[in-house]
Amino acid sequence: MKNSVQKVGVHLDQKEIVQNVLKENGGIAKTADFVAAGIKKYDVATLCKEGFLERVRRGVYQSPGNDQITEEQLLRELLPQGIVCVESALFHYGYSDFAPRAWSVAVPRTASRAVGNIGEFPIRAYYIQKEYFPIGKTVESFNGVMLPVYDRERTICDCFKYRTKLDNETFNKAMNAYAADSRKKLANLSMYAKKMKLYTKVMNVMGVLLGG
Repeated sequence: MKNSVQKVGVHLDQKEIVQNVLKENGGIAKTADFVAAGIKKYDVATLCKEGFLERVRRGVYQSPGNDQITEEQLLRELLPQGIVCVESALFHYGYSDFAPRAWSVAVPRTASRAVGNIGEFPIRAYYIQKEYFPIGKTVESFNGVMLPVYDRERTICDCFKYRTKLDNETFNKAMNAYAADSRKKLANLSMYAKKMKLYTKVMNVMGVLLGG
């Protein structure tokens, strides 16, 4: 009887820990988060079978029936190494009126397995060379969720790098919107363009738009 009481007590403690982990992570957490808090992997699986946890994606969990989880939260948990880029970044900065159906996310070329494990989450992955990956990385709020995103200048450089993937209307609107943006930093644009070997292309267009 004593052993049964101890087991129940331990189980209740596990549930309390799980609730705390979910709370600390905004209602959604990965297996690694639970393990770091002292919950074993098989206990996470058991709590799912019991209906105390709900599996959102492989290795990602939430409280049962929680329909408050946003795509932003899922993206943060599913692909923490990713950086919002190109189409999604253009929309974020107001350089595009088109809300992409899938999240454009930059990832290292070594992250193909991580992207493949995401499943049905709407993502368009851009595999970036190691030397270009950190250029212009910053962090901003997306509907209250802090996500890594390329800054305005890196986003403009990417428009040139991936010119063939953007239609003319999207490209032209982005260039004009950036040129008119009071928050633009032309020194950074020049620096990034040089590093990414896009300097001539970028400056030829910007020179015309900025009257220089």
